[in-house]
Amino acid sequence: MILKKEKALIQLLWVGMGSIGMFFAGLTSAHVVRKAEGNWMDFIFPNWFLLSTITIILSSIILIIALKKIRNNISIHRLTLSAFLLGLIFCFFQINGWKELTEQGVYLTGQGSNASGSFLYVITLSHIVHLAGGLIALFIISINAKKEKYNSKNYLGFKLGSTYWHFLGILWIYLFFFLKYS
Repeated sequence: MILKKEKALIQLLWVGMGSIGMFFAGLTSAHVVRKAEGNWMDFIFPNWFLLSTITIILSSIILIIALKKIRNNISIHRLTLSAFLLGLIFCFFQINGWKELTEQGVYLTGQGSNASGSFLYVITLSHIVHLAGGLIALFIISINAKKEKYNSKNYLGFKLGSTYWHFLGILWIYLFFFLKYS
């Protein structure tokens, strides 16, 4: 049975994710409108972003496996630590993608910048900012898993953090395909 406090926390998470989803819907809508106005620079989309996508998918798969283990009262510390480390690798790949863009002459602002590059940076940077919250959650989950605080009857913190992480993964997959093919 879900307690009132647990139910409230789950609903609050969903409201937050809905707000974040609307934020990115607004950004991608603005991208579409601005692109239709013309003067849009074409550039090679870095493969680092594909590697980021694969990495965040793998981290979500690990969290799904961890949930099954929690329900069977099996330790998940290594799994949660792996998911956290994959999150850091995701960030590393994003930064390398931005470096490759600047090498192509695609800048966020300043002389030589273009709306197409600026939108890409703003959207991906915004995702990283939200991902930072997910990394904090994964770090806390990993600490709690090390202390064996999760079991088949008590894993709300894991559930909330992993749900947010899965949301970020789905959001990134949407953003990846949107930015690559729009």
